[in-house]
Amino acid sequence: MLSDLTRKPDRGGDRYLVDAVFDECVVATVSTVIDGQPWVIPTLVVRDGDRLLIHGSTGAGALRHAAAGAPVAVSAFLLDGIVVAERQFDHSANYRSAVVRGTCRVVDKTERSAALDVFTDALLPGRPTECPPHSASEVAATLVLELSIAEDNWVAKQRSGPAAEPEGDAWTGVIPVRQTYAAPVSNSHRDIPASVSAVVARTGLP
Repeated sequence: MLSDLTRKPDRGGDRYLVDAVFDECVVATVSTVIDGQPWVIPTLVVRDGDRLLIHGSTGAGALRHAAAGAPVAVSAFLLDGIVVAERQFDHSANYRSAVVRGTCRVVDKTERSAALDVFTDALLPGRPTECPPHSASEVAATLVLELSIAEDNWVAKQRSGPAAEPEGDAWTGVIPVRQTYAAPVSNSHRDIPASVSAVVARTGLP
């Protein structure tokens, strides 16, 4: 199985880690091969149950290639800390990562509007109800791909914990890393919507 690690198997994670990584890290990379050349596309990806949703313009070359059945690998990575060791060789990072690979299914036009709502709601919970419905032209211009998370097409890895104990008197430890949202910058004098306020509130900002 793809999830069986041969190197440092103690860092292997389970399906719960896959879900947690994609739920927290909405920025991922979609990799594929086009005409013998590798392509890696950084993009927004959200998890909806047992599937990953990827969306973009219908004119996007790499996505159209994936829509035609080319195999893809979707990777997400969260940096949780810089591990500072006594020797440069032993410096490391605390992290969580997940990779899902396979072939995508094109989300049909009849399902696309709902899938786009799921996508937006994952980024900003509650936002779809604050926006007008998708227009027919918007739906037609957007390609939505679905990549299933099955039993054997993913791998998850993580590292957590301190640095090794120093042999000398050097400082060692961990510098925690976390992503936060800053105060919203408004384009108008209208009140900030509830969905935006809720995301900012999660970081503890006033």
